[in-house]
Amino acid sequence: MNEDTSSRLPDPDQAHLQALSAWVDNELSAAEQAAVIERLANAPQDSARIADYRAQNAALKALFATPQDNVRCIFLPRRTPWWRSTGVAAGWLSAGLLCGAAAGWLGQYFSNEQPAFAKRADIAYAVYAPEQRHPVEVAAADEEHLISWLSKRLDRPLKTPSLQEYGYTLVGGRLLPGETGPAAQFMYQNGKGERLTLYVTATAKETTAFRLLHDGKRSTFYWVNQGMGYALSGQTSVAQLRTMAIDVCSALGGHPEAWR
Repeated sequence: MNEDTSSRLPDPDQAHLQALSAWVDNELSAAEQAAVIERLANAPQDSARIADYRAQNAALKALFATPQDNVRCIFLPRRTPWWRSTGVAAGWLSAGLLCGAAAGWLGQYFSNEQPAFAKRADIAYAVYAPEQRHPVEVAAADEEHLISWLSKRLDRPLKTPSLQEYGYTLVGGRLLPGETGPAAQFMYQNGKGERLTLYVTATAKETTAFRLLHDGKRSTFYWVNQGMGYALSGQTSVAQLRTMAIDVCSALGGHPEAWR
């Protein structure tokens, strides 16, 4: 009797998931890639799956990074009375060294603890910033629709702060899976092709803090305001990224005066 091989074949759903995984890993032929891309145009759930696969790959890479690539988190404290009584610390503030130029004294603020949304923002930047063909789901040319769509999905009015002052214009944005719900990513680019991303998601209410997550060449300043987590990621200098993050926070209704 011939053995029935049909039971050994993957069902269509499983085969499709395998195709998406192979596409993320760049293991498909040109024809197979074209077929996946065509399907993605009409299947937002598949775009979400691919984002998950890419995030998992990036997370595994970060998790098993070499010691020199370990992620570090810097806590940037608010002004407190003891600063006023410590002349050296006040001098550092006036010299603008709070943003991280003086690694020695900042060492006391290093920590391996950071909220999940900050790490997801860093991974999302690492995944999508290098993307050339599909860096965003909705382009800046359709900004009104982009903001309306993402505001509806996050159930909160969103807006895209301007970074024109720093030479960055909006490329567009996309919907991403967050830790406890949907997240939005807005991408900006300057004339040199350098990119920044602003990650937005709901998070547990907590005391607002301004922190820096650093991973290799990538830096992410993140903060919480009124139950929303925000993270600005890029590969520009820490000092410039901090300045832009403060302006973004202010434009989004935050109160970053204590960080200046």
